[in-house]
Amino acid sequence: MTIEKSAVAGTLESSDAMVTVEPSKNGIELELSSSVMNQYGRQIKAVVLETLDRLEVKNCKVTVVDKGALDCTIKARVECAVFRSCDKADKNIPWGGAVR
Repeated sequence: MTIEKSAVAGTLESSDAMVTVEPSKNGIELELSSSVMNQYGRQIKAVVLETLDRLEVKNCKVTVVDKGALDCTIKARVECAVFRSCDKADKNIPWGGAVR
């Protein structure tokens, strides 16, 4: 998928994450801040990159502000932001395909 515009998903509440995606031409640029960075920073990064790879996103700037979210929440926030950025959130979400 191609990131066409900036989009945000999530909140800054406890146990959630705010994910922002923006267009870029320099591959995947990930900026991560987390209240549990020392314990789970590598895992959060892996979940974000794996989700982007599964959605076939090749170029984007991703900013994640994590407040202790579970992996499934991070995955859902990344998917939602990507779909919003390319106007797939309104219709034609590939529920049986890219989303697993």
